Amino acid sequence: MGGWTAAGKGLLIALLLAFTAAISPSASAASTKKAKGSDSPPLMLQLPVDTGRRDPSSVVFPIYGDVYPHGLYYVAMSIGDPPKPYFLDIDTGSDLTWLQCDAPCVRCSKGPHPWYRPTRNKLVPCRDPLCAALHVGTIHDENCDQCDYQIQYEDRGSSLGVLISDAFNLRLINTTVVRPVFAFGCGYDQQFATQNAPTPTDGLLGLGTGKISVLSQLSDQGVTKNVMGHCLGGKGGGYLFFGDDFVPTSLMTWAPMSRSRNYYSPGPANLYWGTRSLGVNQMEMVFDTGSTFTYFGFQPYQAFLSAVKSDLSKKPLKEEFDDPSLPVCWKGPKAFKSVKDVKKHFKTLALNFVNGNRALLEVPPENYLIITKHGNACLGILNGTEAGLNKDLNIIGDISMQDRMVVYDNERQHIGWVQIGCDRLPKPGASSR
Repeated sequence: MGGWTAAGKGLLIALLLAFTAAISPSASAASTKKAKGSDSPPLMLQLPVDTGRRDPSSVVFPIYGDVYPHGLYYVAMSIGDPPKPYFLDIDTGSDLTWLQCDAPCVRCSKGPHPWYRPTRNKLVPCRDPLCAALHVGTIHDENCDQCDYQIQYEDRGSSLGVLISDAFNLRLINTTVVRPVFAFGCGYDQQFATQNAPTPTDGLLGLGTGKISVLSQLSDQGVTKNVMGHCLGGKGGGYLFFGDDFVPTSLMTWAPMSRSRNYYSPGPANLYWGTRSLGVNQMEMVFDTGSTFTYFGFQPYQAFLSAVKSDLSKKPLKEEFDDPSLPVCWKGPKAFKSVKDVKKHFKTLALNFVNGNRALLEVPPENYLIITKHGNACLGILNGTEAGLNKDLNIIGDISMQDRMVVYDNERQHIGWVQIGCDRLPKPGASSR
């Protein structure tokens, strides 16, 4: 949901709240006459549509957007019958996919496409396993006729609605077009950072680890393996893929997924500035494409900021306090045009993950600096404590994942990355699996 707010304002790790009341008649046409639970079999029991295949395949989507100035990356997907296009903000930090929904809509912002319009037979009943998965950890009434949800994000945005099912048009790498039926949110009441302002996307694509995520549903229906990857272009664009056909057979750095969180985490890491330890150890890290920028908790952020300022004390840069783009900026003798103009003054930040083979994630200046429209160089690593995040949570956001492929392999329970160009779609057959 990073695209729903100003760049860098939103960390999009979702917390699902219990919402057991039925939709009020004023809020949704779906409540004027509730659907019978027997009218719609559980989605988990439905077979994939039009597959005609035995083995899982893969699908790839072009990514649009950038870190600056737009502050989000998104994909175009065709949903419904007949299929219609929608732009969805990619978010590995949350599970539920949702569209702004004319049910009718109580609070929605104008997006690039007309709001999704549901029909009564699309309602997901509470007895469906995906509804139970959506409400895991909360009290859930399996006898209700519709699966309501209320989801809140760390950026104070929210979506309230009802779970529905519809077909997603997907073109697999073997050119076959399939139309699996997915469950997703029909969001008829959204809270945005800037209410009533136009939004660049129509909703959110939940790519997290939960059973309700698009990736999990694809895997459970046998369309793809439970593997996903993305490549975010430093100059914008890139690609997103489901399945394992695009995973490189070599050069990947792998770290085991941490089982202490429900998010994509390679576990704890030690922090280095160049080759020097910053004395910050066991930082728990999370990969989150729903966050434009990278966030450190108070202690690691202060250690990082002190190291940067110490290095720059003898450089021809002066701190700039009047750039509204980001909190910490510097200006030079003349306006910077790109990171190339200033990167020589900054070192590479490194995260050394202590689990497994001590995997190293290097973050060069290009992956933590922003050159703003004012010609200043600003830090794209922010203070997560000031942003209101959990004090133990450290986020690897879009800026620090640019120009590298990041792979989330839920089959083997590990996360991998490799420096690679993101300006063209990958060719299948790279995987040894």
